[in-house]
Amino acid sequence: MSLPVRLTPEAEADVSEAEAWYRERGLGLGDEFLRSLDASLQSIARFPESCPVVHRPLRRALLRRFPYCVFYVAESERIVVVGVLHARRDPQVWQRRSAG
Repeated sequence: MSLPVRLTPEAEADVSEAEAWYRERGLGLGDEFLRSLDASLQSIARFPESCPVVHRPLRRALLRRFPYCVFYVAESERIVVVGVLHARRDPQVWQRRSAG
């Protein structure tokens, strides 16, 4: 059984920004990024505790082929994605979001 996945407004903005960046590079990379993200979110929904805790209750899943991480909190009834950030992004960004 899968849990519903909800993206915060900040996470939705992260996705839009990354997708636009890859789309500008051409060759269908924007669509591939979204497919990779969707596969990761489906896996998280099915197995929410499979990814490591990186900061308090915050967990991190890595995207395949793209240097991005999905930061999320696994609640009893749902998954809340607080960020979809480049792996080299300052950790303080996702750490602040986990506190909110």
